Amino acid sequence: MPVQDLHMSSPSPPNHSGENEEEASVWTQIKAEARRDAESEPALASYLYSTIISHSSLTRSLSFHLGNKLCSSTLLSTLLYDLFLNTYATDPNLRAATVADLRAARYRDPACFSFSHCLLNYKGFLAIQAQRVAHKLWVQNRKPIALALQSRIADVFAVDIHPAARIGKGVLLDHATGVVIGETAVVGNNVSILHHVTLGGTGKAGGDRHPKISDGVLIGAGATILGNVKIGEGAKVGAGSLVLIDVPPWTTAVGNPARLVGGKEKPKERSGGRLKMARWRRAASSDPEMEESGGDRC
Repeated sequence: MPVQDLHMSSPSPPNHSGENEEEASVWTQIKAEARRDAESEPALASYLYSTIISHSSLTRSLSFHLGNKLCSSTLLSTLLYDLFLNTYATDPNLRAATVADLRAARYRDPACFSFSHCLLNYKGFLAIQAQRVAHKLWVQNRKPIALALQSRIADVFAVDIHPAARIGKGVLLDHATGVVIGETAVVGNNVSILHHVTLGGTGKAGGDRHPKISDGVLIGAGATILGNVKIGEGAKVGAGSLVLIDVPPWTTAVGNPARLVGGKEKPKERSGGRLKMARWRRAASSDPEMEESGGDRC
């Protein structure tokens, strides 16, 4: 579609998707960003029109984009579009989580300069949205299609999250490549996870065997957390660390095997860990609408 026709497009039809005010506001901004980018980069005009500008809601745009990303010769994009759209349309919590994830990337990642950039290009964001749909299908006992989605997400985005894993909202998968999250893992709200992080089992236990990550946790690149351990609220796990123990709230775990630095549980080590804690604080940036810590983009 010619760039000069982008502003001439017919108005969006009335909203029947049940989107709330916050979702509608973010969607309006995404469309404005897409029109701006189409004008400044004509080579992207048709792509931006078909992926964002032509759609009446964030849900439709995201469903279309995920369907095209995850389709294969035998798993058609039209089938996936309907699957995503129907799931999002019936669950306002999924849509609220999508908006929270967009805000997490936009405000906690200095490299993210627009909502539309995140929607189109952040594979960590896209992987989480697809996994949330797979999780809902899993809970509905539609396990074959949920596992098929997991396989496609791993193939396309290099992110392997079991559909049974529970993921909170406002989650940032920064870079995302190589992230693995096991079946019984739980990830809280406003968590930041960098690339090549594993939330896995030890191989010695069945049942509930994966980590539980509390709200506001930051997990550095290449960190491995194994077993049914709890990482407390606001805790940080250093890059490359191997964590096999619980980490108390507001404490940093570093090393292989990980040791605790600072926090209420290890007061004697607090002064020795000030430099590391200061580096973590500089590496964390916050959404201006919430005060939880997040992860910097490498």
